[in-house]
Amino acid sequence: MQEAIVKIEGLSHKYTTSWAIRDINMTIGRRGIVGLLGSNGAGKSTTMNILCGVLNQTAGKVYINGVNMREARKQAKKEIGFLPQNPPLHMDLTVDEYLNYCAGLRLMPTGKIKAAVKEAKERCGIDHFSHRLIRNLSGGYRQRTGIAQAIVHKPKLVVLDEPTNGLDPNQITEVRALIKEIAEDRAVVFSSHILSEVQILCKEIKMIESGRIVFSDSMEAFNNYLDPHSLLVHLENPPSAGELMNISGVNKVDFLTDRQVRLYFNGDQEISERVVAASVQHGWRLREISIDKTALDETFRQLSTRQSS
Repeated sequence: MQEAIVKIEGLSHKYTTSWAIRDINMTIGRRGIVGLLGSNGAGKSTTMNILCGVLNQTAGKVYINGVNMREARKQAKKEIGFLPQNPPLHMDLTVDEYLNYCAGLRLMPTGKIKAAVKEAKERCGIDHFSHRLIRNLSGGYRQRTGIAQAIVHKPKLVVLDEPTNGLDPNQITEVRALIKEIAEDRAVVFSSHILSEVQILCKEIKMIESGRIVFSDSMEAFNNYLDPHSLLVHLENPPSAGELMNISGVNKVDFLTDRQVRLYFNGDQEISERVVAASVQHGWRLREISIDKTALDETFRQLSTRQSS
């Protein structure tokens, strides 16, 4: 337990008559980003709310830095910074007023709050907005302010629930870079239902489906674990779906645009060569072909099947 910042044992929770999560076990180290991946309703938010002391579990134990969350909640929560999916921002406060308020909620010594707020603002790139009302910030800077409140008290664990939701591409890139920087000297749990997001940020992944852990390992192991199941193909002169189905091994065709198509196949390693050959033979003018591992529903299906077999 001394090695890990988080240890979860046999965690289960029931809402009225249905189980949200069942028998979850996991360990999280002291540095780096751990991705908590799952479809909507899989049990991610329930797990995070229990982890952060917002919700009492039905069964099981949660240890934060060796402290039992249920037995010593105040002590355990001192080590946690939490950014929910909807940041708990007070729109009529300035950035400074809000962060000072949050530091006080964390029971920081009064004499240390000013320096801590300044450090959090600088780290999150919002120092120049110190006196601006939060309601007048852009979505990206509101999210940065939310992250600043999660790190102002220098916790050993930061939990971020879908922190890039609703941001534009530039804002997403900036927030990703900030999360990577924060994870250099502490553990970050990053929740998402988007596989590609977790693949970009995380070195370790915990996947939840139907309230149970179906995968827990490194991202490298995850990418090697799954058989590729679809190709993304760009054709300048695409044929009909029926013609593409005639390629040996192709079992489903989805046109994403007029020229981009996803081809589902049965795991045959020579499928790419056959697609290229068919394109040359029929003049489809192939421009791009790549393995697609981002179909999350299929990923869950494969993992759930393997777990139960």
